[in-house]
Order: sequence, then structure tokens, then C-alpha cells
Amino acid sequence: MKKNLKKLLACLAIGVLAVSAVSCGKQDTKKADTKTEADAGKEVVVGTSNGSLCLAPLHIAIDNGYFEEEFKAAGIPWRAEEIDTSQISELVASGKIDAGTQLAGAMIPQIDNGLEISFTAGMHTGCTKVYTKKDSGITSLADCKGKKIGVPSLGDSSVVALKRAFYDEGIGVTTENLEVEWVVYALTDLPLALENGAVDVVALHDPVAYNAESEYGFEKILDLSTDAKFAGEYCCMSFVTNKLAEENPKAAAAYTRAILKACAFVQANPKEAAKLQIDNKQCSGDLETNASLLQSYNYAPSVSIASETIHNAANELIRIGELKSDNPDEFVEKAFKTFDGVPDTIVYNQGEFEEKEK
Repeated sequence: MKKNLKKLLACLAIGVLAVSAVSCGKQDTKKADTKTEADAGKEVVVGTSNGSLCLAPLHIAIDNGYFEEEFKAAGIPWRAEEIDTSQISELVASGKIDAGTQLAGAMIPQIDNGLEISFTAGMHTGCTKVYTKKDSGITSLADCKGKKIGVPSLGDSSVVALKRAFYDEGIGVTTENLEVEWVVYALTDLPLALENGAVDVVALHDPVAYNAESEYGFEKILDLSTDAKFAGEYCCMSFVTNKLAEENPKAAAAYTRAILKACAFVQANPKEAAKLQIDNKQCSGDLETNASLLQSYNYAPSVSIASETIHNAANELIRIGELKSDNPDEFVEKAFKTFDGVPDTIVYNQGEFEEKEK
């Protein structure tokens, strides 16, 4: 009798343990499912900034409803948040934005240093130019050795581009062998710094670049939109936080698709895009001038060419010794993400969007 009782109690104990294990397993699964659903339902915050002409696709994606269309189709709430683009690192680290756009050159060193963002598509080429005074005796980048170079910040994309270009000319750009002097001024103060002789060369972004060239008659020695080295590379790209990419790839895909559509619209209708920016107080300026500048850039978007741009820049910066990473392929894996449902490019033609693969 005692033996039978012991067997019965043992069986009951095993049964209780088995039920508990199954119950725990079901509970964990529900928690995981709930977390996934919660992540998918979180509001996506898109960082935007007024005042910059070349951010036309970001503005158009808001104005023409492309963000609304793509996020709604994915069942994801979203909102646009006005930000200071110079504070992107802090905004990403604090979780205040989930997506945005930025000059790629400025972000590559920051990603190398741990900034948790990934590029998703190329938006446009060109908008950075380098000038000197006509009577300076400087007629090319090769003449910049030993000169003072005025830049908006040491982390600006123009500095990354100039380091790559100077290195090709045999001009030292490393800490151990620095053969130019970087001098920082506010972007809008740089033209006057050059005019007054405080610096020998300045790197400017449009529309400041265009206005300075028109007002002072500066000599252009580098234009990223036409230079053989840089013309095929994107200067501005869309990005998402790594958190968004990992936890809500559908949201990252929706954001990227909207940017591709907006870029395609600007490429096809630069004057209409410029008018929308002015009408919605997203950018000031003269309509004809703004439209002409937008038309001078290549706004045909691409996912694959953006990835190649990052690879090219990383490869050269590694060669120079500017990155901690020592493998451009591994850096691209870290700095660039692709998503299901996002084509390589989108073309806008007569009111219709056409998706194309590479």
C-alpha cells in the first residue's frame, strides 16, 4: 500500500511539473508575441528640419503624403518632429527620433564610433562646393597644401570629402601628418571669412555656396556634383535607428519607400518641389534659383548605389587611417540595411510611380 501511495504521489508531482512547464512556455510565448505587437504599434518619429533646400525629399514626403501613405499601409502610427540636425547623435541615443536624413560623410565616422543608425537609401548627389578667392593663386586642390581650410565643423561631411580628395593629391590629412589647417566657422560666416582673408579656402553647402559664389565671385575648385570622384556618390541619405531596423523592420521599410517616392518626385519636378518647400515655409529663397539648384543635383534615388557610396568612402577612410574598422565590407554590413518590400529605386513619370530593381 505504501509503495502504491509513493508511486501515486510521484506521478502527481511529475504531472504538476509538466503542467507548470507547459504553462510557463505558453506564458513566455505570449509575452514575446505581446512585445512584438507592441513594438510594431509604437509611433515612429521622423526627424525633419526646415531651412535646408537639399532636404526637399524629406519635406515632399510630408507635404505630398508619402509618409502617411506608406505608414498607413503598414498599419504604423507616425509623426514628424522638428529637430536640430547637428544634434542627431544625441537624439538617436536618447530615443527621441527613429528615422531621418543626413549628409552621409558626417555620419560615417560617428557610426564607426558606435552611433546606432543605419543608412537605407541614397537621396541625392552633390550640394557641397569648395571655393577660394580668384586672386589667391590657388587654382586646384593640389594647391591647398599648407593652407587654412574653413569648414562648418570638423565632423562635417565636407571634411570627410576633402580628406579623401587631399589624400589623392598627396597632401597629408592625418593627425601625424597634417598638411592643411582646419579652421571652424559657422556655415553662414565662412564666405566672409574667406573674403576677409581669415582662411584661404572654404567648404560650403548650398544654398550658402550658391549665394557666396554669386555675391563674392569666388573661384570654385571642387564641386561634388560634377567632380569625377564624387559625382556618382550620394551626399545625403536616409537612415533609421538600429533599434527600429531590428524591432520594426516594416516601419523602416515604410519610411524608406516614402523617401524613395519623394526623391523620385523631386527628380521629375524640381520646380514644383521648390514651390512646395517655399509655400510650406520649409525653405526660403527665390523660386527660380531654388528650382535651378534642385535640378542641378541628381535626385534619382537608389539603395544599391547608396551602399556602394558607403563602401567607397569607408574603403578610402580606412586606407587613410580615419576609421577604427579595417574592412569596408564589414563596415557596410554595420552601416547599411535593406528591407523586404523596398525596391532598389522608384521613378516618377506623369503622375505614376514605377518601382525598379537593380
